[in-house]
Amino acid sequence: MIKLLSHLSYVAITAPDVEASVKFYEEQVGLTVTDRVDGRVYMRCWGDYYRYSLVLIPGDEPALETAAWRTSSAEALDEAVKRVEAAGITGEWEDGLAVGRVYSFVGPWGHKLSLHWDVEHVQVTEGDNASIYPDRPNRRSKIAGAPRQLDHVTVAVTDVDAFAKWYNDVLGFRIMARTVLDEAPISVFSVLTTNEKSHDLGVVLDSSKRGGRVNHYAFWVDTREELLIAADTLMENGIDIEYGPSIHGIGEQNFLYYRDPSTMRIELNTGGYRNYVPDWEPRTWKPSLGSNNFYRNGAMPMSMTESFPPDAAPSATEEGVPDEIKDQLLNPYAVQGRG
Repeated sequence: MIKLLSHLSYVAITAPDVEASVKFYEEQVGLTVTDRVDGRVYMRCWGDYYRYSLVLIPGDEPALETAAWRTSSAEALDEAVKRVEAAGITGEWEDGLAVGRVYSFVGPWGHKLSLHWDVEHVQVTEGDNASIYPDRPNRRSKIAGAPRQLDHVTVAVTDVDAFAKWYNDVLGFRIMARTVLDEAPISVFSVLTTNEKSHDLGVVLDSSKRGGRVNHYAFWVDTREELLIAADTLMENGIDIEYGPSIHGIGEQNFLYYRDPSTMRIELNTGGYRNYVPDWEPRTWKPSLGSNNFYRNGAMPMSMTESFPPDAAPSATEEGVPDEIKDQLLNPYAVQGRG
């Protein structure tokens, strides 16, 4: 079977105050602006190989406008489109900035995805931003703890297992693992990947009536030490850390969560395993095994259940469940000592 997708190439998000967000990403995160077109601001990490990995778009509230995956070839793009349309979804072709023709569609749970093959590769060879290392697209950022590249996106849906199955069946995502409640056979989280990472697509349970919500997106830093330096620097600059630093059980990545000026959640991420097993069978975790917190020595704050755009219903819950497990569904990681 042809491998359809290669990796997550960019995310586009809406923000009420784009310029405040741009300033934050430049000065606190360490991204740079590459283009401004029709109110959209295109930005990249110092180690991103393409023209951009984040697009900021004017909007009334923080939300995911699209998540874009690069296919493994031009032929794979055409095949992916055939499979999406065979699944009963019709998208549209458009021309993207520095990514050629793009096929965009709205998935079964309301998330807009974009698929493309063509890209503009970045390789700065002259001037102050040129790296002395040939493999790097440009020089490392001067911002402490600045991420090397975009890593993954995590969305919110009403049926975690059905979402994972659709993306596996139609687009070939590998399902790597999921979290099922200790108290009931309900999946509250799952991770999928298009490559050897533990995931470049995550999914959390959502009871919201609003489709297409996103919980966070993540950038990659090279080392745990850089992640800790980023946490230190953010705190020194008056930016609250929402959760972490710690290590996830699923994926075994070091993590750190904080918010941008629009309240959109950002994760810094590093470490974790690489998995090349073509016939991998998804693993099932429980919160008590440390699926979210490897060390099982803390409680996840309730704010982490918020997804975007905001809604009255939080992410990890479900209506009509027995009273004795409502709290566990709302935040299965809220108990001290549970992962």
